[in-house]
Amino acid sequence: MTSMFSTASRRPLAFKIAALLASAGLVAGTGGLAHAAGASAEPAKEIRIAQAETAPATPPASAVEAPPSLGSVDVDDLMAEGPLPDIVVGDPEAPVTIVEYASMTCGYCAAFHVNSYPQIKKDFIDTGKAKLILREFPFDPRALAAAMLARCTGDDAKRTAMVDVLMKQQDEWARAENASAALLKFAKLAGMSQDDFTACLNDKELRQKVVETQERGQNEFGVNATPTFFVNGDKYSGALGPEEMAAVIESHL
Repeated sequence: MTSMFSTASRRPLAFKIAALLASAGLVAGTGGLAHAAGASAEPAKEIRIAQAETAPATPPASAVEAPPSLGSVDVDDLMAEGPLPDIVVGDPEAPVTIVEYASMTCGYCAAFHVNSYPQIKKDFIDTGKAKLILREFPFDPRALAAAMLARCTGDDAKRTAMVDVLMKQQDEWARAENASAALLKFAKLAGMSQDDFTACLNDKELRQKVVETQERGQNEFGVNATPTFFVNGDKYSGALGPEEMAAVIESHL
């Protein structure tokens, strides 16, 4: 997959958390997130990171070959303990490990989770051949807030379910005029009260760990677009179709 990230615009990660959240109003309680609708575009320019282009239409499954990797990273380094604990979907002992870096507001990330992930889960994760680890890589205040809320749901299964719902219904909150009200609705479905919602978004320690997860992805593993996948350490970028991702997984079995 090609990337929209321009090397000409590369600079150290400019996710200056205090300034970013102040501009988005996220530190002010539930009302502040609604302001992010007008504020998210400018921080996204500061971050200087682009979403990967979506995968082109794929030919019939029999003709699909695994796309070439964009390089590789040391698996031990990739799987070393990070700022936030990894949440594993699937058998922890599965032979293929997929690490996905995603932004909750990334349309191509949502496309992968809606169009490709269900089949991959059925064929490879549920059968014990592969496991998936999703790591936060937020582009903007709304993505940051969504990632935090998913972590605040209470347990690994709820976090995974929250991510799935937010990806599938991304348009309802990521592009809503009142993002606070939209995200609060999803938080309540996950069993959170309005007080829980406000406390989660004002959790400075969690917020910093999400940002550090992003910084680690960029600085240590060269993540510069979403979605970015590492399959047993080999790097792939873009909303891979189900046949393409299946071919990638099978090439590592």
